[in-house]
Amino acid sequence: MALSSIAGADADIGLEWRISDAPVAYEAAVAAMVDRVAAIRAGTAGELIWLLEHPPLYTAGTSAEAGELIDPDRFPVHRTGRGGRYTYHGPGQRVAYVMLDLKRRGGDVRAYVNDLEEWLIRTLARFNVVGERRCGRVGIWVRRADLGEPQREDKVAAIGVRVRRWVSYHGVALNVDPALDHFAGIVPCGVAEHGVTSLVDLGIAVSLAEVDMALKAEFSNTFDGSGDGRTCN
Repeated sequence: MALSSIAGADADIGLEWRISDAPVAYEAAVAAMVDRVAAIRAGTAGELIWLLEHPPLYTAGTSAEAGELIDPDRFPVHRTGRGGRYTYHGPGQRVAYVMLDLKRRGGDVRAYVNDLEEWLIRTLARFNVVGERRCGRVGIWVRRADLGEPQREDKVAAIGVRVRRWVSYHGVALNVDPALDHFAGIVPCGVAEHGVTSLVDLGIAVSLAEVDMALKAEFSNTFDGSGDGRTCN
């Protein structure tokens, strides 16, 4: 797989940033994460944030229900050990796999998930998009006032994590410009009464490279302990 790096990695805490230039097969990504998690735990590798795309596919988290897979023949379906339900991955979606030593970072999984949410909210704010948490709905949501429907809320980013011996993996997926109709083959994250959107769908003309730089800039702002600790609405 082709890889590149973002300049200025956080060398002081041993954090590596990696970008895959071409879509990465899901099985290969999971295998690579498992290997890296073991190396982080053993102290032979540093923490890693891996930014990538996948070819079109669906993944089923540990809470996925069979009835939420509407079109099982549309794309490959992968069972995975992350939390959550069904989601879609594909080109135009920035997936960030986050492999951090949570024990060294405080040992609080709930705070870690809150920081992932805050990271996405701050990244979206760089593009003048207001992302919000919602109680009972995993992920980050936006109000569709741009469509004249202020009561409508669409999901712009998904979160699904797993922790092994205090090292995190899997992570977040931010919709930059994926084919939104591909979400129609599932009930995304088990939520049927709300839609899915992307930055481009919201009228924000932005590239994956620009999103990557925003993610990197806001990571240290969030995970250095300055997260606001907000809860859902």
